[in-house]
Amino acid sequence: MATLESFVRMSKPPPAPLATSQEVRDRGSIFVANAYRASNEDEARKAVTHLKNVVHGQKRATHEMYAWRCMVLKPGKTGLGGEDDFEVKQGNEDDGEKFGSARILKIMQAEGVIDAVVVVSRWYGGEMLGPLRFTHIEMCAREACRAFRLQDEMEEEVTALRSLDDILATLRSELSSLRPLPSESKASSKRPDYDALLASSDVSKVKRLVAAREKAIQSVKASIQRAKEQLEK
Repeated sequence: MATLESFVRMSKPPPAPLATSQEVRDRGSIFVANAYRASNEDEARKAVTHLKNVVHGQKRATHEMYAWRCMVLKPGKTGLGGEDDFEVKQGNEDDGEKFGSARILKIMQAEGVIDAVVVVSRWYGGEMLGPLRFTHIEMCAREACRAFRLQDEMEEEVTALRSLDDILATLRSELSSLRPLPSESKASSKRPDYDALLASSDVSKVKRLVAAREKAIQSVKASIQRAKEQLEK
């Protein structure tokens, strides 16, 4: 009989990369990197397994080298003690490409990527590349890491924007109850769709929108205060 835990596990969507590098081709060999979210080693390994056996199942890569870095609670800590309750755990696996995963880990550290696993897949083309293979591995890993950080920042900013939208809608509703507005002046209750904004990776635009919402919130708060003062007179 299926348990609730097994149902939840089966109903979870498969791991999807947050960022993918361009392919690098050299004398028949192909290199490409994928970066996934991972909050622990188990999630990192599951992402790698899915990439290896499902995504690349029809055309398996010769090597699926990877590195992961996660911020985790220290043993016996609750997280209430702040940053000192956490530590960075990291690891790497060559999958036959000796020293390859160490290069990926080095790039992740340099780019400040955390809570992620970066996999560089190589399809061997039949000709030895020598040390140049490490250049290709690092190039793919760096591109994926930078795209991961950008998308991660975008998602954080859009999450903040949605939260500010909710606050602003609540405040406008309160203001309307204190000082009813003409029907044509009432703001739409429909939540904005930010999918296109997320896809654009335009961090500067979303930051401008966040700043605009914050100013609007302060303005509506001031209007609420004035409306309350008028009612008290």
